[in-house]
Parts: sequence; C-alpha cells; structure tokens
Amino acid sequence: MEIYCGGVAWETTEAEIENLFKKFGAVSRVSLPRDRYSDKIRGFGFCEMPDEAQALSAIAALNGFELHGRQLRVSPALKRGRSF
Repeated sequence: MEIYCGGVAWETTEAEIENLFKKFGAVSRVSLPRDRYSDKIRGFGFCEMPDEAQALSAIAALNGFELHGRQLRVSPALKRGRSF
C-alpha cells in the first residue's frame, strides 16, 4: 500500500521516514521528492508498505506525529491518473 506523508520538514531524510514506518512493519520504498532548483525536499513524500493492515496501523499512529517541529499528515496515497 502506498502512503502519502505531508508536512515533511526540509531537513528530514528518507532514512528517518523509513525508521518511523518500520515500527509498524516492512517498508519496501520511501521517496521524498526534491525541488530541482534548490534540491530541498518539497514538503511531502511517499512510503510503500507491502502489508495493508500494517500500513493502515502506521497511518493511524503517525498522522499528526511531530517530526522536526512539524506535524506529519499521513494518509493512503491517491492513485495517479489523468483527467482529460
């Protein structure tokens, strides 16, 4: 299950996000997109967990969790699609 993480501080690393989610189960991927000009984190990211029950548990526990002085907004990621 892919999970959206919003409210991510610029100094946050992918390893920090992975360690937060690992407390709830296996993590297969973490991605924190960066701004192409400043190379700073864009304030959001994604975490993928193969087990849906563990992912839902992580979402419930980490939504509102404070990291680097900012509250994370954690929810299931919306499916990407084109709307023409």
